[in-house]
Amino acid sequence: MLKKENISDAVIRRLPRYYRQLTELCARGVVRISSHSLGQEMNITASQIRQDFSCFGEFGQQGYGYNVEELRSEIGHILGVDNDHHLVMIGVGNLGHALLQNFPFSQTGFTVDAAFDVSPAVIGSNVNGVPIYSMDDLDIYIREHNVDVVALTIPQSVAQDTADRLMELGIKGFWNFTNIELATTQPDVKFENIHFADSLLTLSYRIANR
Repeated sequence: MLKKENISDAVIRRLPRYYRQLTELCARGVVRISSHSLGQEMNITASQIRQDFSCFGEFGQQGYGYNVEELRSEIGHILGVDNDHHLVMIGVGNLGHALLQNFPFSQTGFTVDAAFDVSPAVIGSNVNGVPIYSMDDLDIYIREHNVDVVALTIPQSVAQDTADRLMELGIKGFWNFTNIELATTQPDVKFENIHFADSLLTLSYRIANR
């Protein structure tokens, strides 16, 4: 088994695709699948699948393939979906509200415990059962609760300052929707930067060059 620090980012980013596809296969009642058939489902070569899985151990059996439910469980464990991560959201505008209302956090192993905003119009209310507090209460809340990840759906102008404030409070994981690249000198702090424009421009390239 390879050391985790030697696993490429490309492999890590394919793991959620495998997990999603295997979840779909389970829902369809598929019990076992070969790497060739899984590759056809996902438009990935069988050799790439076997190479990716070999980074984490041996999952299949020659001549049998993969037990779909067992493989899904193993990949889910690698992704940490059984760790019950605790998340809070900062910013309950249109995007934050939509995520709280519609995103299936529990299916990815996250519990959303609270949200924070500066608007009196939303402070004291709740969205999909998640209470919304004032930003004035943020520091005390972080110190008193276990928070693994903070989702940022706030303006760019305050994104880095807010992240710095949270890092000083010990936050190590950020799901960043602010459309800027956050920075830190702390090697154990991890950012997942979501850029909607990048995705749309990728589509633009593909349809312009089809």
